[in-house]
Amino acid sequence: MTLPFTPDTFAKDKAETLAAQRGLELTHQQQWDFLQSAESLDLQAAPGSGKTSLIGLKLTLLAQGWSSATRGICVLSHTNTAKDEITHRVCDSLAGRRLLGFPHFIGTIQTFTNTFLALPALRSRGIDIQTVDDAAYEHAALRLLDNHRGFFTLKAFTERRHDGRDLVAGAHYICDAGELTVTGPSGRLPFKSTSPSGRQLIRLKNDLADRGLFRYSDMFAIAEHHLLHHPVIAQATAHRFPFVLLDEMQDTSDLQQHLLDQVFGKVGTVVQRVGDVNQGIFTDRTQMPLLPSAFPHPSAAQLPVSRRFGTQIADLASLLTVQRRQTIEGAGPQSTIGVLVFDDNCVPDVIPAFERLARETVPDHLLAAAPPRVLASRLAPGTADAFPQSLTCYLPTFAPNTAARPAAELITTVRAARALLAAGDRRTATVQTWDAVRRAFRQGSGDALPAIQRIERSAATAGLRMRVLLHDLLSADIDDPEQWKALMKHLREVLAQLADSPPTPRRLDDILRHIPLLVPHAETVGNDAAPMMSVATSIQRAKGETHAATLILECLDSRGRKYDVHETLAIVAQSMDVTGAPVTVRKAAQLLFVGATRPTHLLAFAAHRTRIEPHLGALQDRGWLVRPVSHGW
Repeated sequence: MTLPFTPDTFAKDKAETLAAQRGLELTHQQQWDFLQSAESLDLQAAPGSGKTSLIGLKLTLLAQGWSSATRGICVLSHTNTAKDEITHRVCDSLAGRRLLGFPHFIGTIQTFTNTFLALPALRSRGIDIQTVDDAAYEHAALRLLDNHRGFFTLKAFTERRHDGRDLVAGAHYICDAGELTVTGPSGRLPFKSTSPSGRQLIRLKNDLADRGLFRYSDMFAIAEHHLLHHPVIAQATAHRFPFVLLDEMQDTSDLQQHLLDQVFGKVGTVVQRVGDVNQGIFTDRTQMPLLPSAFPHPSAAQLPVSRRFGTQIADLASLLTVQRRQTIEGAGPQSTIGVLVFDDNCVPDVIPAFERLARETVPDHLLAAAPPRVLASRLAPGTADAFPQSLTCYLPTFAPNTAARPAAELITTVRAARALLAAGDRRTATVQTWDAVRRAFRQGSGDALPAIQRIERSAATAGLRMRVLLHDLLSADIDDPEQWKALMKHLREVLAQLADSPPTPRRLDDILRHIPLLVPHAETVGNDAAPMMSVATSIQRAKGETHAATLILECLDSRGRKYDVHETLAIVAQSMDVTGAPVTVRKAAQLLFVGATRPTHLLAFAAHRTRIEPHLGALQDRGWLVRPVSHGW
């Protein structure tokens, strides 16, 4: 198919000029192969390979050369975070900003499905959509079950089963043999659909649908059903978007991929899919993929060069590529890998020991701009009789909060933006700060704020007050806790004026908190440890981030049988092939791969002496640093 863009869209001189403006180096042929390709392809990109920067560059070049006013570029991602990152990359030019409006589309797969397929289908049936949200649906379903006498039989059934209420809360639609049917969370029902309980569950589900209440997965079933009965819609959507770019493909579920295949799988649409299957921690790929279109295709192109870290971390990461073997080349700064060896009596001393090691091995200005990260596969312990099990065992003051994202504090982003300002890049510094405020607002309210170029500039408007506040954030003494507190008070006031739904203060607390600036080489005083400077979160939430220093804590798996760091490092020490390990160990190694590829300068693992001691010699032979943790030191 001939795409509607000018022949010189991907010309080398144009690409090099734009790349230079963005500080992007195009030094490898693999980058050019992807950048200049106008055919369908898969790209397997190693962590830190500059995938998102390359996507942003390609989209901007496409936008500059795009010649159709009615057909557009469709950019899809798995998460809002990935979508926002792409939007940020293209918004620094007038041409790139055109991608934010008709005929183009940038959004998540869920939003695309809702916008172009499911919501039109529901509206055609006269349904007024109230919400598409799992939590809201579950609350409404259980309230209806408890308060409506028409579901007495179903309620009695749920009370006889430990997972009975989960059945009602998680009931969802699937498209089966061309018809919408109701199934349970596990993909089946514990009774026949024609039984009294089955009929009541189906009626409850349909009652909620008539009220406009749906689960996220419902929308994919409704969209598939709509496409089967109106195939012309798929043809029209594919015609509207002749070029489709899918980011973070490793996290796309089979359900999502199946729907995308129905829309864009025909000959004629260029579909380019980018991701890293070895970071696919949100999908279960321990079994063989069911779909022929599963990512990545065996002939996928590769971006194996990481500019995030050096050879030490690259060598380790290569050993942990579980889903698709890949030799990762480290072209970033030389790094240190360390093992902090602890005993039962010094578990709380592990994080302070890591912070001392970070001060020794990482330049002070990097730690000041981005506090070290402490990651764990589990935030809270389970019922197993073992210690330590989770992050809270190492850090008892940590309060797990699945709604918050502790790794996204505003002050950290502002400090990094101020470094850009000092280098003379005021525009990028301002945009970066505003994007951080937008993320904070979305965490607190669930709503979105406009990109910076759409903020009102007129006098006496909330938009102008926000622009002044952004200037203050980049110029005031934010290292003074009182000044920071005053700025955050002002920020909350302006957000309340700028938005229709002010954020919930409690949900903003973690993001807007003040983090003291690291004092270079701060020492402990007497027996009192220096204040914690690290940010603690889960490995899953750190996905996509870059850290100066990262600590991965040894945690017990969900079955209470194996410790993730021990099992993974044992494979590394013995030079074993991780793909031949048991499923539970492969899952642990895949999760640790995500955590281990975050840092630029220091990667540390915390491991219990009784488990790791047999392997310490082999790890030291690899050039790793081994440091014992002692109580009170």
